[in-house]
Amino acid sequence: MEMELDDRKKKILYAIIKTYLETGEPVGSRTISKYADLKLSSATIRNEMSDLEEMGYILQPHTSAGRIPSDRGYRFYVDQLMEEKEREITETRELMIQKQDKMDLILKQLAKYLAADTNYATMVTTPQYHRIKLKFIQLSMMNESQLLAVIVAEGNVVKNKMLHIEHGLDNETLLKLNILLNTSLNGLTMEEINLGTIARMKEQAGIHSGLIGDVLDAVAEAIQMDEDMEVYTSGATNIFKYPELADSTRASELISAFEEKQQLVDLVESIQDESNTGIQVYIGNETPVQTMKDCSVVTTTYELGEGMKGTIGIIGPKRMDYDKVVNTLKTLTTQLDTIFKKEEGR
Repeated sequence: MEMELDDRKKKILYAIIKTYLETGEPVGSRTISKYADLKLSSATIRNEMSDLEEMGYILQPHTSAGRIPSDRGYRFYVDQLMEEKEREITETRELMIQKQDKMDLILKQLAKYLAADTNYATMVTTPQYHRIKLKFIQLSMMNESQLLAVIVAEGNVVKNKMLHIEHGLDNETLLKLNILLNTSLNGLTMEEINLGTIARMKEQAGIHSGLIGDVLDAVAEAIQMDEDMEVYTSGATNIFKYPELADSTRASELISAFEEKQQLVDLVESIQDESNTGIQVYIGNETPVQTMKDCSVVTTTYELGEGMKGTIGIIGPKRMDYDKVVNTLKTLTTQLDTIFKKEEGR
C-alpha cells in the first residue's frame, strides 16, 4: 500500500518546490532547514527527503547533493495550489484594453501582454462555436421566385440566405413550412439533425422538399462553424531564458511548434476533446504534444456568449510560477466577457 504524505513531508516537499521554482538549482537539506516554520534538524530533513525521493516526489539529478521536484511532486504542488488559491480577484488588468474594435487585435494584444507579464511563451485562440444550437427559422416571401430565410442560433448568430423557389407558395403553405422547420429543428445542434429527421421533413413538405434541403444547407452554414482556428502566440523566445529548455534541439522544436502552430491547434483540440473547462495544468508527460514533454502547459477556456469558446495557454518550464500563472488566468477569464462587450459597444 502506498504511503500517504504526512504534514511534515508535505511541508518539506512544499519548501523544496518553492525554493526550486525561485532558483532553478537543486535544493539541499541545509537550505530547507532555514525555513522558519519547519524547526527541524538537517538530519531529520535528510531522512524525510530520502523518503520523498523513494515515494517519487523528488529526484536527485546526477551527482548533486540537492533534489529537484519530479512530475509527481509538481502535480502535488499544483493540486494543493488549486485547492488553496480560490480567492477573490481584486485587481483589474487595464493594460490589455487598447481600444481596438476587432476581436483578433484584442487577442493578439492579450498574447503579448501575457508573455511580458509571465516571461513564458503564450498562445490565445480565436473563439469557436461548439455544438451551437438552432433557436429559430423564419421564411419570408420576397417575390414570386425568391424567399428569404432568416436563421437565428445561439451566441447571437444570425444568418440571412436568399433561396430560389421552384414551385409557387401561398401564405398558408409558407406558414406550414415555418411550423414544420421550427418544430423539427429548434434546440438542435447540427450533429443532432440526423438523416431520419431530414427524410421525415422532406416527406411532409411534399413538392417543396427541395426547399427544405436548401434551408438545411443554410442552417449548416449558420451553425456549423468550421473555419480554421486562429492561434495568436507571443514570447516563444522566452524559452531561451530557462537553461533546461534552451539546448539547441529542445529549443528549436519548441520554437518551430510556435511558428508552425499546427501542434498548438492539436493541443487545443485534444484539450477540447476531453471537455475540460476552467484552468487545466499539464506537467511533463501529461502534455498532449510531444515537443512539450519537458514543459508545463497551463490552459483555460474563456467563454463569450452562448456556445462560443476559446483557449488561453501558457507554456514554460516545469518550475514555472504556478501561483502567478493560475491567478493571472483567473483574472483574465473573469474580465474577457466584459472587455469584448465594451469593444462591441463602441
